[in-house]
Amino acid sequence: MVKFWVKKKEVITIFLVSACLVGLNTKYDGTNNLNPRVLEFLKDKLFIPICPEQLGGLPTPRLPAEIISYPELKVINIKGEDVTSNFFRGAQETLKIAQFYENKLSGIILKEKSPSCGVNYIYDGSFQKRLIPGMGVTARLLFEHGFKLFTEKSIGREADGNLSWQYFSPPE
Repeated sequence: MVKFWVKKKEVITIFLVSACLVGLNTKYDGTNNLNPRVLEFLKDKLFIPICPEQLGGLPTPRLPAEIISYPELKVINIKGEDVTSNFFRGAQETLKIAQFYENKLSGIILKEKSPSCGVNYIYDGSFQKRLIPGMGVTARLLFEHGFKLFTEKSIGREADGNLSWQYFSPPE
C-alpha cells in the first residue's frame, strides 16, 4: 500500500508597498522613508516593493515633483518641466503588477504626500510643503480599479495585528 501525503493548500497573501517605506533608496533625493511600523507589520508577510516614479522612467535621484493641476492631473518638477507622462507610465506599470497578483493581494501600502503614492494628501504644487486633500497619480489609478489602499499611518493599529482601514473620500 502506497500512502500519499498531500500538503494542505496554503493561501498566500501579498502586499505591494512603496519601496521607500521598506528602506530602499528610491525617494527623489536618493534616500528612503524607512518606516519601522511598516516593517513590523510586514515582517511575517510576503510583499513586493514598488516605486512608480522609477517604473515610469525617472532616475534616482531626481528633481522633486508636485501635482499642479487637479483633478486633471499635471505633474511638474521644481524646474517647471512637465513629468506627467512619467507619472502616468509608472502608475500604469504599478497597476499591471497589482492586477497580476490581484487574487492574492491583501492591500497596497503607499507613501502619504507623494505625487505618485499619496492616498489622502498631496503637496499643492507650490513646492512650499503645503498639503492639500488629494491623491497621487498611482494611488488614484489603483483606487479607481478597486484596490485597497493603506498608508504608513493607517496600518497595523489594531492589537491583533489586523489591518485597520483608513477610510477617505478621494477628491472628485
